[in-house]
Amino acid sequence: MQITKIQIKDENGFGQVYQELELSFDRIQITVKDLIVERVYQEVVQYNEKQQSSRHSLVKPKTLETTLNGSPKKKHQVDPEKQIEIAFNAFESNGFFILIDDMQAESLDQTIKITANTSISFIKLTQLVGG
Repeated sequence: MQITKIQIKDENGFGQVYQELELSFDRIQITVKDLIVERVYQEVVQYNEKQQSSRHSLVKPKTLETTLNGSPKKKHQVDPEKQIEIAFNAFESNGFFILIDDMQAESLDQTIKITANTSISFIKLTQLVGG
């Protein structure tokens, strides 16, 4: 079985890269849904180990799960299934969009052929004040 590793970038609407992640898949054809699931799953594992998330992470524990300084009140394990569902809803309601080789992903069921050179960016738009 061949493992395909791809680099994922988190960007803002101006193309500024905030962070990069590496994801691995055991196939060369995946769906947008598969991409989101793997990305969120890795973030949940990382969060559950370190109990902190990146400001640009798709994984966002509820406010009640954190104190004012962002540290957990107690060791709380984030549920990956719940975070995956939140990410699906955010994608479908344009909370973020995904560019795959500079083409916007249209649906969760869209199939993507990936290689080590596939360019994937998660673009999170920031709300304009008053807009």
